[in-house]
Amino acid sequence: MKQEYFTLADGHQMPKQGFGVYKITDQATLDEAIQAAFDAGYRLFDTAQMYGNEAMLGNALAKLPAKREELFITTKISEANQGYDTTIASFKESLKQLQLDYVDLLLLHWPIHETFFDSWRALEDLKAAGLVKSIGTSNYGMIHLQYLATQAREMPVVNQLERHPWFNQAAMLEFDRQHDIVTQAWAPLGRGRMMDEPVLTELASKHQKSPAQIILRWQYQSGISFIPKSAHAERIVENAAIYDFELSPAEMTMIDELNRNTRISQEPELVYELNHQYPHN
Repeated sequence: MKQEYFTLADGHQMPKQGFGVYKITDQATLDEAIQAAFDAGYRLFDTAQMYGNEAMLGNALAKLPAKREELFITTKISEANQGYDTTIASFKESLKQLQLDYVDLLLLHWPIHETFFDSWRALEDLKAAGLVKSIGTSNYGMIHLQYLATQAREMPVVNQLERHPWFNQAAMLEFDRQHDIVTQAWAPLGRGRMMDEPVLTELASKHQKSPAQIILRWQYQSGISFIPKSAHAERIVENAAIYDFELSPAEMTMIDELNRNTRISQEPELVYELNHQYPHN
């Protein structure tokens, strides 16, 4: 895997491509996945309190032949743990679970209105205390970032968003760029739902790659970070092997035009209003 980094607005560096561990909740499976990802070149590992696997990730990371400074670890504060005191207390528990002295990136997982500013202030103070290197947001729209700017001492350096060919988030990508925020795509493969799209299968055949590799190359050439996940070693290796070909501007446009403005997950504004995620199919 080609090692490339973004220099974040706070001066820290973050790998462009990372590895997500959502829904991997078996220790042996996670151990194997993390080892395979590490061997394939991944150094950014992304988890969250909501995933219920921080302790397992900590165990898996402890087995890697890597110095701490070689790894970039992200976790996220769940909606239930937001609020100034609960954010700090829950994050310190996350550190224990991860067996770390600090994380490289801490995100608020979803915007919620009840503790909106208090939660962000907690992240700012955790960073000032040296427990976090960089702070950011996840699933924040323009209005949430604009609102945050009215009271924040410092702004997010990363905004993690659902982004895939059916939901390309063009306006949010541009907004983040204008405000010196790196966009990071979660579910960058759309959870596998679009692998039969004719445009993707045709490009895959042309470039002798898989549809997943075509999508990830599109993410890469879009100038953002992305965190594919898989529990299968062969797919982990495949997802890392996207640096030996290039999509033309016309091919990038073909994928852009697959956009349906269709989410596969929650609507951030509703999560913000309800203070929690809601039933969603």
